Amino acid sequence: MWRRPPLVTVTAFGTLILVGTLLLCLPVADDGSATPFLTALFTATSAASVTGLVVVDTADHWSPFGEAVILALIQVGGFGVMAMATVLTLVVSRRMGLRMAVTTGSETRSVSLGEVRQLVLGVLWVTLVFEGVLALLLTLRWWVAYDLSFVGALHTGVFHSISAFNNAGFSLYSDSLTGYATDPWITVPVALGVIAGGLGFPVWVELWRFSRRRRERRHWTLHAKLTLGTTAALLLIGFAAFLALEWTNPATMGPLSAPDKALTAFFQSVMPRTAGFNSLDFGAMRTQTLLVTDMLMFIGGGSAGTAGGIKVTTFAVLILVAYANVRGEPTVHAAGRRLTAGTASQATTVVMSALGLVLGATLILMTVSPFTLDQILFETTSAFATVGLSTGITADLPPVGQGVLIFLMFVGRIGPVTLASALALRRHGRLYELPEERPIVG
Repeated sequence: MWRRPPLVTVTAFGTLILVGTLLLCLPVADDGSATPFLTALFTATSAASVTGLVVVDTADHWSPFGEAVILALIQVGGFGVMAMATVLTLVVSRRMGLRMAVTTGSETRSVSLGEVRQLVLGVLWVTLVFEGVLALLLTLRWWVAYDLSFVGALHTGVFHSISAFNNAGFSLYSDSLTGYATDPWITVPVALGVIAGGLGFPVWVELWRFSRRRRERRHWTLHAKLTLGTTAALLLIGFAAFLALEWTNPATMGPLSAPDKALTAFFQSVMPRTAGFNSLDFGAMRTQTLLVTDMLMFIGGGSAGTAGGIKVTTFAVLILVAYANVRGEPTVHAAGRRLTAGTASQATTVVMSALGLVLGATLILMTVSPFTLDQILFETTSAFATVGLSTGITADLPPVGQGVLIFLMFVGRIGPVTLASALALRRHGRLYELPEERPIVG
């Protein structure tokens, strides 16, 4: 099984989408209107890839059975890829002889079946704890403060908690969470759930160890430092950008009070980390805001988590490489560690591949649809980064355009991790080197 782990990931993910599509095609899954195969395939891919883009209204079109299928796809897709990504990290580390920093014993250099089992159970435990706490908070809020029965509040709370932690962005409301934009008891827990899922399991392992052994001197891994530091920086940048660009926009933040503007700016700065909920109408936002959101979506969240994008560590590595090159340093150092020689090349490959996919898909959609560049780029970036945010054009795209988004969601969910692991597993030395020559750069 572990000889070709990327192939296992692709096969398992494709099978999950196929099963979900067939279930959503059943008459019992919709409200009585026959669901076209493309609609079922799009919804299943969006749910399994924890994206959140939809071509039909989730609450109106799907029956309780259909909503249960979508929720199951979100849960299995989020947990499965998160567990597989973490296990792939172990496999790559074993093959490369590196220190196992994401397992319970960081000095272990080999991966046994028992360790894999323990790791998967750990991912499951973290998932259930976060989803359970978030579901409790949301259920109580919807039950106490809004006109919902306990059963209705529980249904809504559980659905949104699973969707939030898995960074899916599916909502039972047609306008997502815009109706609760100024309610911190709804938006803040959802945002924190999104951040928790987006950090990744390896980071949570380190946070757990730190909380248990605060008196002991511990050295954080470079991965945890880069993930936490870059995540915090991007959240601050997003918060400031949304406030500055949308403060006077009468269609978004303009009518809100200053505290409510700060709340919505915080919420929207979190969502491009690949969550997909929105408390403001992105279709009414300024072009500059859409561009900032594009960049945040493309970067995404943490590795081995529920987030998509190229991942914050990949982005951080590129920044560190550029900084080292500007300083004329032959190696890259960060937080008291030196990056391995192959890390920069792997990060560059992932980013260039992602850029090629997004730009190629954007060109196709511009050819087959009447929408503007900023709308289409936003849509393709959202699909690739498995975010789910949209300016409202998803359902109006032609079948070819929806097919392109399906492909982007599939590749975006498993592409970066499988590509990075495949590159690491395929590394081998050359028997000889050709004469060196330097082309003109710049």
